[in-house]
Amino acid sequence: METRDVIVLGASAGGVEPLRMIARDLDDDLPAAVFVVLHVSAGQPSALPEILDRAGPLPASVPTDGQPFERGRIYVAPPDLHLMLEPDAVRVVHGPKENRHRPSVDVLFRSAARAYGPRVIGGVLSGSLDDGTAGLVAVKIRGGVAIVQDPAEAFSAEMPKNAMRYIEVDHVAPARSIGKLLSGLTRERVDTATAAPPTTEMIQETQIARLDPAELSNDQKPGVQSVVACPDCRGVLWEIQEGDLLRFRCRTGHAYSPETLFQAEDEGVEQALWEALRALEERVALRRRLARQARERRLHSLAADFEKRVSELESAVGGLRQLLLKKPSETEVS
Repeated sequence: METRDVIVLGASAGGVEPLRMIARDLDDDLPAAVFVVLHVSAGQPSALPEILDRAGPLPASVPTDGQPFERGRIYVAPPDLHLMLEPDAVRVVHGPKENRHRPSVDVLFRSAARAYGPRVIGGVLSGSLDDGTAGLVAVKIRGGVAIVQDPAEAFSAEMPKNAMRYIEVDHVAPARSIGKLLSGLTRERVDTATAAPPTTEMIQETQIARLDPAELSNDQKPGVQSVVACPDCRGVLWEIQEGDLLRFRCRTGHAYSPETLFQAEDEGVEQALWEALRALEERVALRRRLARQARERRLHSLAADFEKRVSELESAVGGLRQLLLKKPSETEVS
């Protein structure tokens, strides 16, 4: 019998304070290693390792690729690199973005679930959209423990709420209680021999995230081909059903959970509307100039034709402007 000795935590907007509180409350003799992903800007250094190092008894640092990890330490994903776990080692890789983020919570959670099964405790904290949901599904499939920060107190409740929509989580707790909860769970013994094996999708997607050449060249992609295009590279997306969660991945490795895909599509629709508005306004300006020139040359019939077209285009411009003033969800056709 082994213990739950791998803790993975994921957060986004509003996640620094709950992470700090958790680090503060962990036991100084914690018999587990802690791994943290916080969404940060790619071009900015992260102060999170220093914040967590000062917050509590456990040392916190950014690991290097291939570094063995130790219990009683906190390892923080660096900006613009995925943090992944393999047996007895950490991987830090520049793989494809998942849910439009690198580092991605899903990448960390899925790799931990694959490598350590029921020894994993996964925690989703404050953040927007739904990164972490698919990863927590993988943790549960392999027999691990799922925790979410109480959405009622989270600065941004979407990540915890979306996890709860698709997963029967084991614990919903305020940030001030999660540190002690984790310390207690790491003392529990688990039978790894009876754990469900990693799914084919779990294995393939972990290999994709670390840019395994054999998997990237494999034509047998996880899931089934969909009719939706990838918002990032415009390639075909494959649908992956894992538990109750339907999610998507393209040939190059970009991956999306539903809410992130919806937001990306909304952004694409808005961009297309702005481009259409620009094109129409340019046509209006050109036809006004042609109408004015025709009037100056006493070509009244031609001028009237241009002015009629200007009127029609201005009506279309007004309609597009009204659409752009609405929220993306309000422009959807019901």
